[in-house]
Amino acid sequence: SLSTAKPGNGVEQLRDDDVNTYWQSDGPQPHLVNIQFHRKMVIHHIRVYTDFKLDESYTPAKISIRSGTTFHDLQEIHVQELHE
Repeated sequence: SLSTAKPGNGVEQLRDDDVNTYWQSDGPQPHLVNIQFHRKMVIHHIRVYTDFKLDESYTPAKISIRSGTTFHDLQEIHVQELHE
């Protein structure tokens, strides 16, 4: 699920494997992408494609990866600072 999205730039575009489509947030920060699994999973890699030239000021400066058993017990496990 997404905390916010502009019409036509939501979950479907985030998941479609096309770098020409994208999720675009719409609303106050922080912007969240929440991924839930039906059972416990081991995650080895997470990929996020960004394009500073195309995104302009909309490229995130920081991405926080959090893990937990519910939305209310999430703990930050990694922070990635993004630099142009």
